[in-house]
Amino acid sequence: MSETEKITINLNVVDLGKIDLLVEEGFYTNRTDFIRSAIRSGLRENKRDIDATIITKNYLVGVTKLTIGSLERHLKIGKMMDLKTIGLVIIDGNVTPELAEQTIANITVKGRLKMSKEVRKRLESLGRIN
Repeated sequence: MSETEKITINLNVVDLGKIDLLVEEGFYTNRTDFIRSAIRSGLRENKRDIDATIITKNYLVGVTKLTIGSLERHLKIGKMMDLKTIGLVIIDGNVTPELAEQTIANITVKGRLKMSKEVRKRLESLGRIN
């Protein structure tokens, strides 16, 4: 599953002109191609720091899906989830706000968090989404 997010950035006219020059000269197919390349380059340059932070702060990386079954298992053993993810967290649409409240102590997501409006409202009201 490939999830993308649209972002908006502001650039000064000189930087934008330099990007347009690179596109015009054939180094990149368009502005978006340049920006993606620059982001990937920056992530490669900072890989060691990113990896160290992932390890020391116990982040999961990728897509995490929480279902009724997975949350009920946590409820059954009496363990609240403290979830830290880089990527995407999906809480199934059939998870009730009550079940989420009983099983999710905290969610920190660097990326995207998808859930029903009702579950989001409940977890936000409890201060459990960071």
